[in-house]
Amino acid sequence: MTSQITIRRPDDWHLHLRDGAMLAAVAPETARHFGRAIIMPNLVPPVVTGAQAAAYRERIMAALPVGSGFQPLMTCYLTEDTDAEDLAKAKADGIITAVKLYPAGATTNSASGVTNFDKVRPVLERMAEIGLPLCVHGEVVDSDIDIFDREAVFIDRVLDPIRRATPDLKVIMEHITTSQGVDYARAGGANLGATITTHHLVINRNHILVGGIKPHYYCLPVAKREEHRLALREAAMSGEATFFLGTDSAPHPDHLKEHACGCAGCFTATNTMSVLAEVFEQDGKLDKLEAFASLNGPAFYGLPANGDTITLQKGDPVDYPAKIPAGDDEVTVFQPGFPLHWRVV
Repeated sequence: MTSQITIRRPDDWHLHLRDGAMLAAVAPETARHFGRAIIMPNLVPPVVTGAQAAAYRERIMAALPVGSGFQPLMTCYLTEDTDAEDLAKAKADGIITAVKLYPAGATTNSASGVTNFDKVRPVLERMAEIGLPLCVHGEVVDSDIDIFDREAVFIDRVLDPIRRATPDLKVIMEHITTSQGVDYARAGGANLGATITTHHLVINRNHILVGGIKPHYYCLPVAKREEHRLALREAAMSGEATFFLGTDSAPHPDHLKEHACGCAGCFTATNTMSVLAEVFEQDGKLDKLEAFASLNGPAFYGLPANGDTITLQKGDPVDYPAKIPAGDDEVTVFQPGFPLHWRVV
């Protein structure tokens, strides 16, 4: 039986670091194991210009441990007023790596997102010209659409028309949660990629609701039926270049998670590599972990894989902290519900 594996240092292609005291608390958790991460721009106010992205990057760098080699890959938040030439300059200056599309109201701090997709079409066309990828939160927000159907409807109503209208645009379907998402990504060709989170490989909607509401399993997109979780696992472990890791690690203070209207998000930065190794081993696919976590993402973004490696070793269960202090608050670390025998050494 395998008790040790060495892989290229992984990257996280979807990460929330927040700002201020929360940023200072959680940035070292990702920097410990990961080489790079695509940083989400949904601060309050959102990061909408190249100058704001550059300033946010400086704050992230200041929050990293001394000597850290971690590289934040910045994004801008797409609004109906986004200046395409500002994005082009930010890309040319090496400030941003991608642009993030939130349908207005779809998730945390998404109020400034897009309502009329026709208004952003010229920006998307300019992005296609310069090779600037679009990261997509793929859910509709219509009140008549069941929350468990939002991803599948988004693919039909929004994503597919965008891609047909702008076929040269590179698109990342972020945090897919359904078999429909897997199927669409798989058939999408070289300009379509899809990230899969750590927690969606572990939980289905029963984990959130059975035996009482579990707020620390509540996330958006919400976890779906077991058949969808199994489809995600198959995709992540397929080795196919389309699928790669984006944790969507999303820290919230416990008092806002454990609340009458609790925030959506799972904080997985601390133990993601242990969870992934355990999950991939469960399915007999440890040999596919490097492709998913370390190789497919850089290839899609046109970047080299990290030059260094990490080693995971199997042994006694790892004792991760249950919570991370963040200023006057605490953030609960995602608990997969089974022991984690793999640790980064």
